[in-house]
Amino acid sequence: MSNAITMVEAVNLALKSEMQRDDSVVVLGEDVGVNGGVFRATVGLRETFGIKRVLDTPLAETMIAGLSVGMAAQGLKPVAEIQFMGFIFPTMEHIICHAARLRHRTRGRLHCPMVLRVPFGGGIHAPEHHSESTEALFAHIPGLRVVIPSSPKRAYGLLLAAIRNPDPVIFMEPKRIYRLNAQIVEDTGEALPLDSCYTLREGADITLVSWGAMIKETLEAADLLAEQSISCEVIDVVTLNPIDHETILASVAKTGRCVIIHEAPKSCAVGAEISATIAERNLLSLQAPVSRVTGYDTVMPYYRMENHYLPNTADIVDAVKATLEFS
Repeated sequence: MSNAITMVEAVNLALKSEMQRDDSVVVLGEDVGVNGGVFRATVGLRETFGIKRVLDTPLAETMIAGLSVGMAAQGLKPVAEIQFMGFIFPTMEHIICHAARLRHRTRGRLHCPMVLRVPFGGGIHAPEHHSESTEALFAHIPGLRVVIPSSPKRAYGLLLAAIRNPDPVIFMEPKRIYRLNAQIVEDTGEALPLDSCYTLREGADITLVSWGAMIKETLEAADLLAEQSISCEVIDVVTLNPIDHETILASVAKTGRCVIIHEAPKSCAVGAEISATIAERNLLSLQAPVSRVTGYDTVMPYYRMENHYLPNTADIVDAVKATLEFS
């Protein structure tokens, strides 16, 4: 019988599973080998697959990204780890200017099947560079997929899909829920579809749209509201580029109201894109303006103020009630 595993263990299982099936998969990054990763996501891989397939790199994010692009262009499938989201900025030259454009630049002759794994988000009492949520920076770039799991099962299936994808994927792992809960995850090798939203809860009164760690608070809010006879439909966006707008629009057409929840700053975030699309394509279905519950347009604070920055369950409940009361 399979044991229940956490999200970080599901990431490890997916990496091990795909490396066994595909010799072209290579893992690289800072401390991913001997130490098994700062969050232990790659523990045991070096011992199983050796130093040629699990590479400890220097503290050089620019080099990690550039090396991954080169590997991918020459037939390997690199899965690189950037230890924290706040350290990803040196990679952007290679990721945006080369990885995202390689298929276009070579007219389809070359692909860039690389995955950049990035722990992100707040909630673990780390400094600001370790707690950022800048998914919108990469979701804005044509040629990049941005994928965020919210449970162990989805982490396993989506990471398999990301590794098998012929184009680059930014695979963002919400570290606040790395060990939050456990699920039975069968190592079947079955990938989950990318570019699709997941409807986690059916509802009739209002649509709640979220992703990553905030799914926890969103589902908690839906449970509390159900006790007050308010029926919430909960959608996990999962892939932030390209977004499965059709699933979201169909839900909003049914409920007539929508609240979008994310911990990233409010301005120019992915939530704004979703809200704009609803306004453009579903305006006549709306019975109230789309509401957003988000982080603040400030630098992520230190841990004493972190819980004040992150949206919470009560914030979501309040936004839902205000949206339902709009007239």
